Amino acid sequence: MTMADASRLKSMRRQGLGAPPPAEEARVDLAPTPEPSSTLRQAIPAPVPAPPVTPLQPRIDGRTLRRSGRTVQFATRVSPEFDDRVRQLAMRDGLLLVEVLELALEAYERLDRR
Repeated sequence: MTMADASRLKSMRRQGLGAPPPAEEARVDLAPTPEPSSTLRQAIPAPVPAPPVTPLQPRIDGRTLRRSGRTVQFATRVSPEFDDRVRQLAMRDGLLLVEVLELALEAYERLDRR
């Protein structure tokens, strides 16, 4: 089995695309269009500017409704049983997983551990 000869690739790369073809060889439909006459310019009405957009209320979508102000990621490894229990509690009470953990932390802090 022989290896491919790649010695010509460097020389081809340096050449680039070469000089552009002369303008005479360009397609007819690519020729520049003449400027419209002054009478034609007067017949075309000036575009009407669009009214300024003033938002009445910020747009509310699903992400806005779920916004919680939590920006720090908190990742840990748990047993599958713990994961199931937390998810079941969250689903049962209609809470986010983080809300279940926040409530658990609050309950833990309320314990008298002296």
